[in-house]
Amino acid sequence: MSSNRSDVLSAAAIARMTNVGRAAVSNWRARYPDFPQPVGGTELRPTFSRAEVEAWLVSTGKADQLATSGYTGTGTRILGHVDPAGASVVDLTAGELLAKVMVSLLPHLGADVLPPGAEAEPGDAADLPVIVDPACADGTLLIAVADRFGDQVRLAGQEMIEAAATLGASRLRGHFSAPLYELHIGDSLRTDWFREYRGTAAAVVCKPPSGRQPLAPVKEADARGEVGIPRPGDAELAWVQHCYSLLRPNGVAVIAVSPRTGVQPSGRRVRAELVRSGALRDVVALPKGMGTAVRSDVCLWVLRRPVGARALRSVRMTDLSGIPDAAEIPQEYEGWQQLRADGGSAACRLVPRSELVDGDAELLPGHHVAGPADVTAGDLERVTERLQGLYALLGTGMPRFGASELQTRRESVTLADLERSGALTILSRGSTPREGDLLLLTMGRPPVVATGTDADDAGIAQVIELDAARLDGYFLATFVWADAASLPVASMVGGLSRDDLRRCRIPRMTIDEQRSYGAAFRRLRGLEEVLNSLAKLSASIVNETVRGLTAGVLSPDSLAAKNHSAPIEGETREL
Repeated sequence: MSSNRSDVLSAAAIARMTNVGRAAVSNWRARYPDFPQPVGGTELRPTFSRAEVEAWLVSTGKADQLATSGYTGTGTRILGHVDPAGASVVDLTAGELLAKVMVSLLPHLGADVLPPGAEAEPGDAADLPVIVDPACADGTLLIAVADRFGDQVRLAGQEMIEAAATLGASRLRGHFSAPLYELHIGDSLRTDWFREYRGTAAAVVCKPPSGRQPLAPVKEADARGEVGIPRPGDAELAWVQHCYSLLRPNGVAVIAVSPRTGVQPSGRRVRAELVRSGALRDVVALPKGMGTAVRSDVCLWVLRRPVGARALRSVRMTDLSGIPDAAEIPQEYEGWQQLRADGGSAACRLVPRSELVDGDAELLPGHHVAGPADVTAGDLERVTERLQGLYALLGTGMPRFGASELQTRRESVTLADLERSGALTILSRGSTPREGDLLLLTMGRPPVVATGTDADDAGIAQVIELDAARLDGYFLATFVWADAASLPVASMVGGLSRDDLRRCRIPRMTIDEQRSYGAAFRRLRGLEEVLNSLAKLSASIVNETVRGLTAGVLSPDSLAAKNHSAPIEGETREL
């Protein structure tokens, strides 16, 4: 067995090592000419030199995405000299991930972040652009700003709860970039410490406090009422207006609000004025659970104070609410640029401002971004007929049972013993699996045998290289899965650690006996996959039928019961 396979990495292994999505690695390859060239593999499944990838990550500053220092039980590794802010995506709390995404929507530092006519000189702190969080809580958003911009900006925050503000100050004080900052205690809408910054802030980031109404309403005489007066129940709109009032010309605000704020009738006039004035540029719907409350929904409003009377003709609506993995949301400014340049497929749409203002000024991307094309009645009919045929055939593939003749418990051996004997090797998590290797998966899923395809890349916790002449992968998967269920493991992202894995025991069997068990395991897992796929497809058919009824594509009369018991032509009878 080879001992140096970890010297090369697949694209999926690079993604796991850096805790980003595979799409991010593909974007790096396409966007950066100096990204390492493949050293092996195939065109569809290339491999790269680990040393070259590590050097590139360090040189581009992307090494701070790696998770931990040194090697861990799952083989994660850190590169070079990484700053303390480089937390893994999987280690971030919901609030930290939301903050990272929000800050990534801010434009790069440059001439456009300074007030018109100003020229900052090196070391002149007074001329550094100011980024404000008027409801900073424990400083999570300001920390994300410091992570991205370092000491190139001044940070300003205000928080009503003294203990939270104290914690935020402590976190900023210990930040590796030593940013200039000021924090104040008090409610921004009542005791505004940032009047001096009104109309001068380069950027504002804010997650308005939930469940707390502003202590003082925005009044017409107040500069914060320039886009209308919010009703008492529209607390988030009051925060939106406060944030907007701080911006200088071309300044950008990114504010997290609940979807309800985008449709509540009492806020229509204020929303319409934000659209009409050209202040509102983007609305982004994020996946459920990215809000700080459990399973909460959140939208990001991006505002920019126009320069002069000219305003853009449209508002960009981006619906990312259906993305299953929040880690796939762009967390770099370039990622958002790429999404916009690609048109975001069906995720983005530029909505004319007149369309929003003439209606109810509803600011939910899902109401404006077209989803997949509706299926037709014929489509549903064909898929339903095929499903019925498959269910009829499925019964012939169900297992039959017979009692085992073995009445005594076999002698067992641990995986640690097998590793010492050379029958297997437990590799690092970042290793590229080969066909036949055993893959332990995250989130409590059953182990699988590697196929040598892209299907191997999802959620690997451990890779076990096997001597195929001594061990059958499917046999090993069967008994490791059974024994692991009884172990008091300390789970790492839902998977076994190396030490846990080495404690697992399997029975001693000849290779022929192993293959017999492995074949049975393979048949049962295949049957399970078929049943799961059929269940998902069946549920999808029901949901699409309901959607067709509500959209007028189908009529109730079209759902009359039909007899589809005949086998489907060309369908195999083997499962």
